[in-house]
Amino acid sequence: MSQGSIFVPDSRRAWVRLAFALVIGSIGSVGMWSVVVALPVVQADFAASRGGASLAFTCTMLGFGAGGVVMGRVTDRFGIVVAIGVGVIALALGFAGAAVASALWQFNLMYVLIGLGGAATFGPLMAEASHWFERYRGFAVSVAASGNYIAGALWPPVVGHAIASVGWRTTHLAIAVGCSMAMALVLVLLRLQLAGEARRSHVGAPPPRLDARFSINGLTVLLSIASVACCVAMAMPQVHIVAYCGDLGYGVARGAEMLSLMLAFGIVSRIGSGWLADRIGGLRTLLLGSVAQGAALVFYLFFDSLTSLYVISALFGLFQGGIVPSYAIVVRETMPAAEAATRVGIVIFASVFGMSFGGWISGVIFDATGSYAAAFVNGLGWNALNISIALTLLLRARPRLAMA
Repeated sequence: MSQGSIFVPDSRRAWVRLAFALVIGSIGSVGMWSVVVALPVVQADFAASRGGASLAFTCTMLGFGAGGVVMGRVTDRFGIVVAIGVGVIALALGFAGAAVASALWQFNLMYVLIGLGGAATFGPLMAEASHWFERYRGFAVSVAASGNYIAGALWPPVVGHAIASVGWRTTHLAIAVGCSMAMALVLVLLRLQLAGEARRSHVGAPPPRLDARFSINGLTVLLSIASVACCVAMAMPQVHIVAYCGDLGYGVARGAEMLSLMLAFGIVSRIGSGWLADRIGGLRTLLLGSVAQGAALVFYLFFDSLTSLYVISALFGLFQGGIVPSYAIVVRETMPAAEAATRVGIVIFASVFGMSFGGWISGVIFDATGSYAAAFVNGLGWNALNISIALTLLLRARPRLAMA
């Protein structure tokens, strides 16, 4: 921070900033959910196949993953305000472009831009929140990450109602205007909170607490592999629970209810994991979440009654929701603050790849075996890899001596 700055970590100003970050994250993640809701009508409008229309979601995730790295680098070099400002512009252009798309490939391409814009409101915000707090860093990071799940609860019914009322094109245009204006307003308020300080909040931020005894690049690679592994396992229930319920004869509506329940408990998990990380550290929280996620996958293998699936889905959400934010906490605990947003972006990109690959490979395994049992076992294998990496890092890490 600049000389003369009066900002103090964990202060009232820090909590106000965190509130603004949560609002921005909840609005900026609209694209991850609007594409799912719009899928059937867009498919019908363009007379496309379900696979062709589904590419919009893939494009969103590609933009989100790559955007996390790009926007993280922008945040480290120019500050969070610039990064989110770029994200707002990308979201506005993406939704406006999708609204006037004359071909499906144009619509899909616009969702790459939408994903990139949304990326500015996830990983970079988690890294930025870590600079505002010391004592409550884990809680703050998890709250910043919760905007994504809050968006999942907020936007689908809103977007669905709008599409039914005015059509998907007008809805996309309304999102382009309304969400970009709302985010710009909150961004101005956040900028006022940052007034008088260095443009980059990591300047003067508290130093890392732990020495993982790996190089920064080596640690980034390990965390990225762990992120891929846990998200391959995580994708099995999240992506396939609706189809799984249909196969069992319970109907897709029951599966959709289980998915909503999973996401709702995921919000609780994200905030709770941050609270836990402030007491036992990010590495222990990551390991605990991964072990618990593995236990839930085992439950899916042995219990498939309707009631048990509701209970297990709630437990799965409660166990897994805090894993991804834990990576951001670990990055901040072990790496220089000046590289936090970039490194978090790389790990988040790995998690997006893991989710995409996990959802796909689970479907391939089902096609080959005619059952989801082997897919759950596959998820357990990847989850075991994540546990081994987290345990290795925990055993190697040592407290870092205070440096002048």
